[in-house]
Amino acid sequence: MRNRFDTTHAVLHHTGMILALLGGTMLFPIVFVLVDGEFRRDAGTLGGFLFPAVLAAATGLLLHRLFRERRVTTIRAILVTGAGWAACSAFGAMPFAHAFGMSYLDAYFESMSGFTTTGITMLRGLDEMPRSILFWRSLMQWLGGLGILTFFLAFAYKGSGAHYLYGAESHKVGVDRPVPGLRNTLMIFLGIYAGFTLIVAVLLAASGVTLFDSLCHALTSLATGGFSTHDASVAFFRESGHPRHILIEYIIIAGMLLGGINFVVHYRLIHGSRRALADNTEMKHWWGILGGAVLLVLVERCWRMGAVGGDLLSAGFWRSLEENARLAIFQVVSIATTSGFATRDIASPVFGETAKIVFLVLMFIGGCVSSTSGGFKVQRIVILVRLMSRELFRMRSPRHTVSMVMVDGKSVSMNEIQRVGAIFYSWIALLVVGGIVTALLSRHDALASMSGMFSALGNIGPCYIPAEETAGLHPAIKILYIFGMLAGRLEILPVLLLFSPRAWLQ
Repeated sequence: MRNRFDTTHAVLHHTGMILALLGGTMLFPIVFVLVDGEFRRDAGTLGGFLFPAVLAAATGLLLHRLFRERRVTTIRAILVTGAGWAACSAFGAMPFAHAFGMSYLDAYFESMSGFTTTGITMLRGLDEMPRSILFWRSLMQWLGGLGILTFFLAFAYKGSGAHYLYGAESHKVGVDRPVPGLRNTLMIFLGIYAGFTLIVAVLLAASGVTLFDSLCHALTSLATGGFSTHDASVAFFRESGHPRHILIEYIIIAGMLLGGINFVVHYRLIHGSRRALADNTEMKHWWGILGGAVLLVLVERCWRMGAVGGDLLSAGFWRSLEENARLAIFQVVSIATTSGFATRDIASPVFGETAKIVFLVLMFIGGCVSSTSGGFKVQRIVILVRLMSRELFRMRSPRHTVSMVMVDGKSVSMNEIQRVGAIFYSWIALLVVGGIVTALLSRHDALASMSGMFSALGNIGPCYIPAEETAGLHPAIKILYIFGMLAGRLEILPVLLLFSPRAWLQ
């Protein structure tokens, strides 16, 4: 006979396994504590990672033993996903609270921003911080980029119902697996993810970046997370006079693009399909969105340069054309992939009003499905556009005419269309609420207030609220952004389900 608490048992049992895995992962930063001698300068640094690691592992094993395993269903998988991400962020926050004496709310904000690959930070003075903390921030984003449950399923989960857990972590839209079998698919994705990360790290190191910075920026580039080891983000390399800062920017652009593209496309490319980058509807729209956004930002910047007295045909302009193009490409790719790296502050006068509107649109759209990017996703935009076209077709056609929403020669099911509509409505509702709450509880203008929730919900990082003012936001705004970051990463509906008592009793 089914017990009314079976769902609770299942969720806590599997959440315990996830925490146990997290506990082991939290030991990796201790390598830098020992190598750099941080424990000599600050005797508590070692404990700042060791204690949370042991506590997470012990809590996880206790939950795993106390609550018996139950059959995994769709609802239970969704609840495990939401609870697992929230719990990992709770333990992941402890090193920040310990190292800097910051409030636990700020530490939890930083941790949630890391795991969800958002990149909004409560911390300043990154250039002088212990390498163990900087590495932990990068590692959190790398784990969250492909998905906490993806690593859990690949390395720790042996039970049935794995496909429910995998599907619950990110509601994908009609994405085919590269090979039969979920475990095979996971290992392929992990191999591609790790391989690209290594390539970017090697290229950065070869360009003269320190090994530590190369590793951290490679981890957060592929994760499209945007945490940097410097307050100035990628602009640090230009501002510090690095002789190859241009090459470094291009390498990071490539890393962000690799993270923002569907991993099934990567698999096809690796196996010799040269058309994979442009033979499906989502990729065609993806390149079109990127190209159009770069063109708008670049044209506006060049126009403004001419408007203030510069000659667009002068030798000086042509010498700066590459710089302007690189600036536009970097920032558009960073925002569109929801990475959040910056070579210039997007709120600064460097970018005009048109560019700032373009950035908000890109924050909403995000990257491709089955990528590490956040946002609403290009594929869903395609579905909404096709739905609008179908409705226009039906209005001018006889009543008995049958029409369907088609993407890549396949009809999109009504269930999928309804889910896309529900997610779209949820996005708009949360953006409005977030903007209003930020405006009420801060002194920021309408654009900045809206951009904060765009950034949190889209898992992006940069917004029109200055980074140095983030830590001073009202606690209610921080809590709302924490909810937005988790909702954006898990695509809203699974997080809302956590607050449904009926779901826990199924």
